[in-house]
Amino acid sequence: MTSMQELTVQKAAIEWLQSLGYTNQEGNSLTRDLKKVVLEESLLNFLKRTYPDVPSTALHEALSAFTQHEGMDVDHRNQDFHRKMTQGVSISWKDAQGKEYAKHIYPLNYEEPEANEFICADEVTIIGKNTRRTDLLIYINGLPLVVFEFKNMFDAEVGVDNAHRQIGHYLQDIPQLFDYNAITILSDGREALHGMYGASFKWFTPWKSLYGEEIVNKAELQLETLLKGLFPKATLLNYLKNFIFHEDHNGKIIKKGAKYHQYWGITKAAQSALKNVKPLGDGRLGVIWHTQGSGKSISMAILTGILRSLPQLKNPTIVIQVDRSDLDQQLYENFVLCKDLVGEVQHAETTDELRTLLSTDGGGVIFTTIEKFRLKELEEGKEVSHPVLSERYNLIVMADEAHRTQYGFKDGGFAQNIRIALPNASFIGFTGTPVDSKGADTELVFGDTIHTYDIKQAVEDGATVPIYYEPKMVPLNIKAEYAKELEAIEEGEEDDVKGVWAAVEDAAGAEDRVNTVANDILTHFKARIASLDGKAMVVCMSRRNCVKMYDALTALPDCPEVAVIMTSNIGKDPEAWNPHVRTKDSMEAIKKRFRTPEDPLKMVIVRDMWLTGFDAPCVHTMYVDKIMKGHNLMQAIARVNRVFEDKPNGLVVDFIGISGFLAEATKKYTGSGGAGKPTVDIDAAVELCLEQFEKVKDLCGDFDLEEIKAMSDAEQLSWSNSLVDKLLKSDTVTDEFLREEKKLSELVAMTNSDKRIWPIQEEVGMIQKIRDVIRKIKYPPGARRAKNDRIKDLISKSLESHKIVDLAAMYDLDKIDISIIDDSFQAIVKEKGGENIKIELLRRIINDEIKVRMVKNIKKMTSLKEELEKVLGNYHKNSLDSIAAIKHLIDIANEFKNDDKRTKELGLSEDELAFYDLLSANQSIINEAGPIQDLVHGVVASVKKNLQLDWTKKEDAKAAIRLAVKKELKGKVPFSALDKILQEVIEQAEGQYKDWPMMG
Repeated sequence: MTSMQELTVQKAAIEWLQSLGYTNQEGNSLTRDLKKVVLEESLLNFLKRTYPDVPSTALHEALSAFTQHEGMDVDHRNQDFHRKMTQGVSISWKDAQGKEYAKHIYPLNYEEPEANEFICADEVTIIGKNTRRTDLLIYINGLPLVVFEFKNMFDAEVGVDNAHRQIGHYLQDIPQLFDYNAITILSDGREALHGMYGASFKWFTPWKSLYGEEIVNKAELQLETLLKGLFPKATLLNYLKNFIFHEDHNGKIIKKGAKYHQYWGITKAAQSALKNVKPLGDGRLGVIWHTQGSGKSISMAILTGILRSLPQLKNPTIVIQVDRSDLDQQLYENFVLCKDLVGEVQHAETTDELRTLLSTDGGGVIFTTIEKFRLKELEEGKEVSHPVLSERYNLIVMADEAHRTQYGFKDGGFAQNIRIALPNASFIGFTGTPVDSKGADTELVFGDTIHTYDIKQAVEDGATVPIYYEPKMVPLNIKAEYAKELEAIEEGEEDDVKGVWAAVEDAAGAEDRVNTVANDILTHFKARIASLDGKAMVVCMSRRNCVKMYDALTALPDCPEVAVIMTSNIGKDPEAWNPHVRTKDSMEAIKKRFRTPEDPLKMVIVRDMWLTGFDAPCVHTMYVDKIMKGHNLMQAIARVNRVFEDKPNGLVVDFIGISGFLAEATKKYTGSGGAGKPTVDIDAAVELCLEQFEKVKDLCGDFDLEEIKAMSDAEQLSWSNSLVDKLLKSDTVTDEFLREEKKLSELVAMTNSDKRIWPIQEEVGMIQKIRDVIRKIKYPPGARRAKNDRIKDLISKSLESHKIVDLAAMYDLDKIDISIIDDSFQAIVKEKGGENIKIELLRRIINDEIKVRMVKNIKKMTSLKEELEKVLGNYHKNSLDSIAAIKHLIDIANEFKNDDKRTKELGLSEDELAFYDLLSANQSIINEAGPIQDLVHGVVASVKKNLQLDWTKKEDAKAAIRLAVKKELKGKVPFSALDKILQEVIEQAEGQYKDWPMMG
């Protein structure tokens, strides 16, 4: 019988690619230097065929441009290559008479797919830091743009996660491959995922549609669907050119690519634009309905880039128009990050600025809120009608959330004003929520729905997490007629029924009720974060109620840090609200804090702000104490559906009674063609959780917790080892346990605020410990650090209960991060009891950190290592007591934290701090007018500029660095001390940049 192995999957992939017109070639038959990854001869031949009028010298110059990239690390070099691949390079030359010529040259022919050479090469050997052999590479015109990593479909021990880890090894060993990599594919034959080489595993996703209409959800067809859906030549070229981009987050490059629903939705939108744009069509380009949290802002940016590049649209102006200023700012910031796609983006701050921007002829991207199309107040009175700003046809208005204000066609309505101002513009709408048909017809305004990606599919794909609904109503003391009127209020009409709204606000804000709700929120949130770390939003009826809720929450013991997020009017607001007033900069700062998972700001209280267009993936709970309806409600609850680490779900806790409005929104959603419910009742989750607990406990032999508690430590260890041994009996048994336990842990994290779950939580904790041991044995940890939050939880609980011996014996934790040693941890460690274990634990944490940081600061880390050994030596010789030893060790740990803090305060990069310490130690003899940081920047830059592969082994390379640094120090360091300082700089550089360009 033929061996069923990894090669079987690989060969199947090659067959499918051949059916699409790709040529298969064995890796060892390719003509190339094994240290290089580009087939330079193939690329040059393509350039000669495509640009026959360009002389050979100029084509060789283009070849150099496409094979040499700027950037000290892979991410920056990949970005540089991607720009050249998609935007081309300009080459100029002179003829024999001295006449100058120029040509813009592309390495791929995007217009004629068959004019390119597509090769799928298997088993390609590449020599880098180590020699590696890739499973399958796709070369287009000699450029290695797609890498496949396969795992054996018939081996129960490995899967696509192993393939992802393999890509991580490739990144370290053969980084030159990833200078060019556009798409990375992971597959074990059954599962097949696409993503970007540097992305974490959770961002790799299946491709589930061949043509954009039908969804293929069958797991066994994933590889075939991926290859036949994404790899037809025209589709792949379109994806490469338009659907991949790099975001620059203050020097950290994050590469992103579209998911299948974004590709098909945007492609169909671009086709609709060409067909329906004025004057060819009626200017209604259609509606893209992609559910909240599925990447709508990225879709808008990609479509903008495509529309701007279409020659038929003649350099169009794209107006991105939103309802609210906070949405405007959020979306604008996302577009700025995508500037490689969309180009420069202009932001209309005022009505006058918007009118000026729209009156120009050039193309571009303009951001505005719809209210800036208002009628202006003039000296002679208010404008009667909006002025015409441009009669150009190549103006496209892209509306975010195609609702409400889009339908204001009465005199002076914003929607009417846009059409008066831009009479020949075309319109396209994006929405993530169901369309309200009362008083508005989206199709009449924007055209047909082009593409739908609903809640059901987004949850199935893992693009969003499911949202659960938990009712915890605290009754409102309002008159019956008000309750009736409240039911009848339509979304968007709240301001017109102030009497009813004020009555509800007063009832919701009654002191006793606010105190009750605040107490319930804090109790619930503490239970929620006990097993699922994250953050929460509290939504109140009014700004006044927000402040009341803040006062009530913060008066409770053990309340985490809370902030009120609201607009303010200093002239009218009570003085007591001043602590909640923020400038634009401070609002941005607190937004950043709330988005940062480890920041202590755990909860925000809002009325309207941050309920739309705001993403903080670590938010998993929303406490609702405000009446919301329709798409406002849908948008609000979507704040908790973002994917984040191990977050299994979002939770909406209802204190005011929105269940009827949720039901109505669901009916509207499904009635508009969407599948899936916005929320799932918590009762269903609790029932599932209890059922799952019984199933997992049965797999563990139905142990009795009280009996285990009565055992001695040795007996507990013996029992746990026996159970682990039983669960490791076979791959089938182990896999079933891990699979079912994962479901249980997710359900517990989802429901742990419910009292019905509390009786089983201790037993679940025991099961999770057994799981950790099995994972440790079955999947030994690699060099990467383990997740600190889980380790910290285990350590803290073990220290508190003085069972650290069990922890050390059973879990053998490795690579523990220094950030674990925070104030609470230090307090536990300083308590009496188990000193030997605590000192050993601190030693391991500090020792790990020294290893990680050694190359970054050899001198400092060597000194700290010696200090660590001295403390431990004195302790073991009994010349230092345990309390003093622990204090010394914590002081060493704090040195690392101080270094991190100092790096930020000094405005240095992480790898500059060592050079700063080195130079500042000699500050008394250094003649530098400005801050010493300026000299540090110069020295490090001069080192980096002269790095080359294996430079530490080449004397001429080291000499070049010495000379560059010497020039930098000349005149600033006395001649007598120059050689000594120069030697220290070179020694630090050798330790820190030894593995260039494979560092980090």
